[in-house]
Amino acid sequence: MADSIRIARDAPLQSRNTFGVAATAPVLVEVADAAALPALLADREFGERLSLVLGGGSNLLFAGDPEGVVLALTGKRVTQADDFIAEDGVRTIVRADAGVEWHDFVMRTLRHGFAGLENLALIPGTVGAAPIQNIGAYGVEVREFIHAVEAFEPATGQMHRMDAAACRFAYRDSLFKQQPDRYIVTAVEFTLSRTHSPKLDYAGIREELDDMGAAPTPQNVADAVIAIRRRKLPDPAVLGNAGSFFKNPIVPAPEAEALKAEHDALPVFRGNDEGTRKLSAAWMIDQCGWKGHRDGDAGVAASHALVLVNHGNATGAHLLDLARRIAGSVQERFGVSLEPEPRVIGATW
Repeated sequence: MADSIRIARDAPLQSRNTFGVAATAPVLVEVADAAALPALLADREFGERLSLVLGGGSNLLFAGDPEGVVLALTGKRVTQADDFIAEDGVRTIVRADAGVEWHDFVMRTLRHGFAGLENLALIPGTVGAAPIQNIGAYGVEVREFIHAVEAFEPATGQMHRMDAAACRFAYRDSLFKQQPDRYIVTAVEFTLSRTHSPKLDYAGIREELDDMGAAPTPQNVADAVIAIRRRKLPDPAVLGNAGSFFKNPIVPAPEAEALKAEHDALPVFRGNDEGTRKLSAAWMIDQCGWKGHRDGDAGVAASHALVLVNHGNATGAHLLDLARRIAGSVQERFGVSLEPEPRVIGATW
């Protein structure tokens, strides 16, 4: 197992987070085979000092350096098409290691004829991070397709296989996010189908397909989503960002109705149930004048009010300060609290 472990000390993390902010890990441990985790974390040097499990770095903000050991799972095994578990010709379960790049995984499943994840194309990050955040886009959440999550529990030394119900998924939330230091996601199983009907009634997907002159096949839907995302969202490789920084707030239906009566253009959607509504954080932020705002190298994307950006040398603390001011202005004007989607390291929200 030693061949699957790499250890670096005082390791720079700037290239390992999509905001591109400078940070340093006292110890960075890369593990290619999750089977090595029990022995590795039984060692007090690593197990007792573990402070962060790092995926693609697309859902966190380093407002300071992490303390202790940073762990990165780098395994990239995906069950091959001719070896898919429980395949019945129509439906299948696909298993992927936590270190697999998410977008690559989505496109791979589509190439093999299995649909479901097409609306989640081009989301940065890894497979292991997907259930933690319950990533979602264009009317789809990843929990709809998760069959099981494999996770290691350092405190007990046990490996667990949890079905979707046990993961406690909610909007941009899960058991793994609620208890961030308890489990390490090592692999995810997805239930996909050859007969899944794509979701088209969200954020211009039908219009994009019409412009492409394309039928609504899963692959074409993915291509449409990719085109929309590239127009609306800055590429992290060009302009540092973590995608949508704020969650769309979910409020009681009466509160949403009162806000809608006062602000007729406010987009309002169904929440987790009939008694709640989801509000557009982007619209409220835009109304507060933040879209395209720049404060030194920290700013808000000109193309999307939900996206905080690093124009070059912004620190994580600078970006966090900007995010707090944005949230404060929305609270003052609309009486609505905003919460960040990314995990903040080195500071509290």
